[in-house]
Amino acid sequence: MKFIQPKGKNRKKSTWYVSEQTKSLIKYYAQYTEYTEDEVVDIFLQNILLDEDFMKWVENKRYNKRILEQIKPNNSDDIDEEDELELV
Repeated sequence: MKFIQPKGKNRKKSTWYVSEQTKSLIKYYAQYTEYTEDEVVDIFLQNILLDEDFMKWVENKRYNKRILEQIKPNNSDDIDEEDELELV
């Protein structure tokens, strides 16, 4: 039997301004994937960690350990493939 793993998300409310087109895209993608809109945004933005140029930029920052602790969960090197969403 597999036990349910906690999502482990420390969620904070944020105010973001996006275009109506983006809002609609998120809404319909959430319906398609059966995730909530919040989960779609959260999962999709985790893909930023796959941007090699961004990660090199972070590694070259003076306080990169502090930054990495904030942006990478449990200091892992990769994000889980099941957490990655792609827009098609």
